[in-house]
Amino acid sequence: MKILGIDPGLATVGLGLIEATSAYEFQALDWLTIETAPGLTLAERVQEIHEDLQSYVLQHQPDMAVVEKLYFSVNKKTALDVAQARGVILQVVQECAIPILEPTPPQLKSCIAGDGAADKQQMQDMLMHILRLTERPEPDDAADALALAIYGAVQGNRVQLLA
Repeated sequence: MKILGIDPGLATVGLGLIEATSAYEFQALDWLTIETAPGLTLAERVQEIHEDLQSYVLQHQPDMAVVEKLYFSVNKKTALDVAQARGVILQVVQECAIPILEPTPPQLKSCIAGDGAADKQQMQDMLMHILRLTERPEPDDAADALALAIYGAVQGNRVQLLA
């Protein structure tokens, strides 16, 4: 099962693709970011995210996508812009008929590190351990997306067992 984790953003969207070979065996296949230029209009930026993500999804054909839910932000304008980018991300995934999971940051941290308040370092350490990586995945947005993909593998397996 191929699972695509997506860390939403307007300037940078993190993508992480894993293969779940069993209930708790995962292999990192790919991680990268989609970046949009700050000089573009909001409409141009979300269009670029749409096109790039759609192309990636069509090329890699994931079986599931995991898109992080947004938490309240101090900067309301930034939060609104990211929310609009997240909407486009959800639209692409839905158009491609891929099942979607949407964890909150504490749910993701609890699943990966066993602590809903885990810091970035704890998450990175667990990510490297789970995926048996020798180097930290860069940039952070792509690493976060890999963690989201692992969440999808673990939670998706639970959902299938309950069905």
